[in-house]
Amino acid sequence: MSGHSHPSCKIGPSILCADLSCLADECRRMMQSGADYLHLDVMDGHFVPNLTFGHPIVKCLRPKMPDVYFDMHMMVQNPEKWVESMADAGANQYTFHAEACEDIPTLCRKIQESGMRVGVGLKPGTPVETILPYSDLFDVVLIMTVEPGFGGQSFMEDMMSKVQYLRTNFPYLDIEVDGGVGPSTIDVCAEAGANMIVSGTAITGASDPSQVIALLRNSVENAIQKSQLER
Repeated sequence: MSGHSHPSCKIGPSILCADLSCLADECRRMMQSGADYLHLDVMDGHFVPNLTFGHPIVKCLRPKMPDVYFDMHMMVQNPEKWVESMADAGANQYTFHAEACEDIPTLCRKIQESGMRVGVGLKPGTPVETILPYSDLFDVVLIMTVEPGFGGQSFMEDMMSKVQYLRTNFPYLDIEVDGGVGPSTIDVCAEAGANMIVSGTAITGASDPSQVIALLRNSVENAIQKSQLER
């Protein structure tokens, strides 16, 4: 798995939880509140029972925020179908689901060749062992802490064993968590070794998003510092 520097803390608000009628303004508000990147959920109504937006939205957002890192969470069947159009729209990271892909190595290469970082997502029921044979092909592993496709579920703390396993075996990997992550659950995520934190309503619905982002960051940075001292 890529990279040989210790992963840094990155906080990515999930834009699906924001007011979609003024999406660009909401994205700007998140970045001004201290976010490191934006997490954009693409759902196709097949892989998950919900429908959101696709590459045309990304293409419209890109010129309005030229320097923002777009992390595309592709909750879609046939994720190989959308690689070129997402790259063309200006996406930076393409996170597909292992469960939706029959040929993981080919898809990873396709994403890399298109100039995006490669992310692979695991649903709660999927063991981490599924992706280990391809571990050198990913930049990011996304551990879902709820079932993808539905909002408002409660955080599954037992998913932290996957995060711990990955952090122990791949110390330089970017490990992302998504689902029910907020002030009350951040410490267990941070202690398990997650460094990319996706948070939805906890940030977008807060009266002061910058305060929530700072709290999440503080927890993760403290955990990173502590683990480096223990080494």
